[in-house]
Amino acid sequence: MTVTPMMAQYLEIKAQYPDALLFYRMGDFYEMFFDDAVNAAEALDIALTKRGKHEDRDIPMCGVPVHAAEGYLLTLIRKGFRVAVGEQLESPAEAKKRGAKSVVKRDVVRLVTPGTLTEDSLLEARRHNFLVSYAELRDQAALAWADISTGVFHVMPIARVRLSPELARLAPSELIVADGPIYEATRSLAEEYKIPLTPLGKASFDSTAAEKRLCTLFNVGVLDGFGTFSRAEISAMGAVVDYLEITQKGKLPLLQPPQQEAEDRTVQIDASTRRNLELTRSLSGGRAGSLLSVIDRTVTPGGGRLLEQRLSSPSRSLETISARLSAVTSVFEDPTLGDDLRNLLRKTPDVDRALSRLALDRGGPRDLAAIRNALTQGEEILRRVQPLDLPPLLKSAVQSLGGFGDLLSLLEAALVAEPPLMARDGGFIASGYDAELDEARTLRDEGRSVIAALQRKYSEHTGIASLKIKHNNVLGYFIDTTATHAEKMQSPSMAETYIHRQTTANQVRFTTVELSEIETKILNAGNLALDIEKRLYQRISEAILASAARLNQAARGFSELDLMTALADLARAENWIRPTVDSSRAFHIDGGRHPVVEHALRQQGGETFVANDCDLTTENGAAIWLLTGPNMAGKSTFLRQNALIAVLAQMGSYVPADAAHIGMVSQLFSRVGASDDLARGRSTFMVEMVETAAILNQADDRALVILDEIGRGTATYDGLSIAWATLEHLHEVNRSRALFATHYHELTQLAAKLPGVDNATVTVKEWEGEVIFLHEVRKGAADRSYGVQVAQLAGLPATVVARARSVLDMLEKSSREDGGSGKIAIDDLPLFAAAPPAPAPSASKSSSAVESLLKEIHPDDLSPREALEALYRLKEAGRSEV
Repeated sequence: MTVTPMMAQYLEIKAQYPDALLFYRMGDFYEMFFDDAVNAAEALDIALTKRGKHEDRDIPMCGVPVHAAEGYLLTLIRKGFRVAVGEQLESPAEAKKRGAKSVVKRDVVRLVTPGTLTEDSLLEARRHNFLVSYAELRDQAALAWADISTGVFHVMPIARVRLSPELARLAPSELIVADGPIYEATRSLAEEYKIPLTPLGKASFDSTAAEKRLCTLFNVGVLDGFGTFSRAEISAMGAVVDYLEITQKGKLPLLQPPQQEAEDRTVQIDASTRRNLELTRSLSGGRAGSLLSVIDRTVTPGGGRLLEQRLSSPSRSLETISARLSAVTSVFEDPTLGDDLRNLLRKTPDVDRALSRLALDRGGPRDLAAIRNALTQGEEILRRVQPLDLPPLLKSAVQSLGGFGDLLSLLEAALVAEPPLMARDGGFIASGYDAELDEARTLRDEGRSVIAALQRKYSEHTGIASLKIKHNNVLGYFIDTTATHAEKMQSPSMAETYIHRQTTANQVRFTTVELSEIETKILNAGNLALDIEKRLYQRISEAILASAARLNQAARGFSELDLMTALADLARAENWIRPTVDSSRAFHIDGGRHPVVEHALRQQGGETFVANDCDLTTENGAAIWLLTGPNMAGKSTFLRQNALIAVLAQMGSYVPADAAHIGMVSQLFSRVGASDDLARGRSTFMVEMVETAAILNQADDRALVILDEIGRGTATYDGLSIAWATLEHLHEVNRSRALFATHYHELTQLAAKLPGVDNATVTVKEWEGEVIFLHEVRKGAADRSYGVQVAQLAGLPATVVARARSVLDMLEKSSREDGGSGKIAIDDLPLFAAAPPAPAPSASKSSSAVESLLKEIHPDDLSPREALEALYRLKEAGRSEV
């Protein structure tokens, strides 16, 4: 069967992108055909239709409007699709010049993937959208990542064993690797983190070609000016650039020069620790409930992104931490300055993303205005802080906002206050900026009044009051009247003036020579004005991009100011203090609090958070607190809060405590909570052991380790043995600072044998068989876990609780009698042997006078005097019963 020219063009383009959905532009719609249409219709929940036949079968078809395409793109990207956007490269009129049946030229102008998004509607404003590349060359490996929406570009050498924690830190939207063994080796890891994995040909990772690619991108002869890079680092960076060339069809984004990172500059935090501590995402996967959600008081998107970056990568540089803390302190001590800066920053647009869209030619007049408005706020900030002596970090941030006088003058003169979204809409260049544009606009705008005057003239001439001059895209301007009145206009006296154009069911349309001439002038003026505005838009965009490097620095300055003022505002509002961070092995917290739990309690209007001290200071060797106490008492909260305080301190923030002295933490490990990994064949206990093994194999003497209930997933003696050996290994081999929570009370004996181990417990009180949690941590050991009482609080049936108590009593008695072996004859605990609880006595027969009076009292209905009288009656009744 013969294929139509249009369908032949579609199939030719589609063959180049077999793994992507093809958005094929047809007028005001992006159409999809064949399997693309079937898949897209299901994913987008839109109608599936058909268009013609191919090989004697109907061709499935669906489409989405061009003006609403971004929303559909977002849905498809989130569901794992890649989309090739095929645009019309010429108008139908231009195509017809080649022949009446010529097909409009089309080609893919962009391949949309999760890691290459730039539109605000497709991105989270306060999160980076990282595209990550992993490369291996012989005995070297490296990771490079870029966010094309902001221009950020980083690279670092890593070992393959560090790939998992780094991916957890960066949380990329897409990972690219070389096709072949590396792709197969990283596929399971990408699936675990739900990262789309894209294989590229080995040529993309060729380090020699990559170096040339990078030099061309940054317009340099050699890369030495940016740092000394290994071949693996060059390979990873080159692959990022090559992938961007593929997806952006040659329009490369405005990437900043690569920044080289090193593993020893940040605290090493593995994936399970990030998950357990809920640094940037809660265990449910959302932002709500995470540490980030509680401490984020930034007022700009860039500041929000910087906060997440700092929280994900706490520093190990004392100089860096001190500089950040000093900056926060200067704003903390001057609340008026902080409030003024935050008010100015609230009006500051996202410079990075506006620049990126302009560089990729996806911007619009509002991006020009965003740069203008940001520079205006920068001038205001400079004026506000000019007389102040600022610490170095703030001074550097503020200085980056200046020096844009010429560009700002251009933007203020050229742009209207509130420009439209698209350049094609026109009306964004201010009056008085360009004389030629003003002249074209005058002609265009006065033409409208000329049309109105002409309509009055023709109405008077014909005597038809209802006569109108209208416009459409087919006829242009025309005179519109009813069929009844048309007879009058076609009379011999008027037929020479009014030329018939079209007859519809109810209307007849005419034109005149005069109307045609005016139409030509008006249309030419409107098109001329729009052409001039587009030309000016291009010129202004080029002026902005010429200052792109300095504008990127200004964007970082805005973000730094935002973050410092936000942290100061947080510290004032929450009564946080500046920590002492040094190179010692101290870890001393007075009155520490868990920021997320404290925030949740305040939101609920409930109890006040109970602060606790923690001291793991040591000059040499391990410092471990062995923490015992019942479930629900707050052991896990205590463990986590100390880890979070360390993270906050080393990211350069004040912390929730009365005092804090943190000796530099190099690694942070957490084994808290229970979870399985059935997809990989791992039970809850296996996951626990894998995570514990990672800690014991990696932790050094600068690490901070928090462990909760090691060994609980197996038999009692197995679990106790594993917990015992783990504690000894931490003390003797790792020599770490650690918090070790356990229900194995036998371990408390180790405090007398291991000099670096101290016992601590979460205190409780027992009253009338019930346990009251005090949430206070003090030195000492718990004598039991109060598990039966907690089970009662959870709502277990009374018979189960009573039976559990009797079994527990018998087990404890047996243990004491046989020297602690815990063995007991099964015959001593026959099934269901516990007697059911006695029924409550009947109130009618055994109620005392006091109880009877109490039942008659309704406290909400009593006045103060009546309450006092009731109290006297109760006292008298009690006295009589005695």
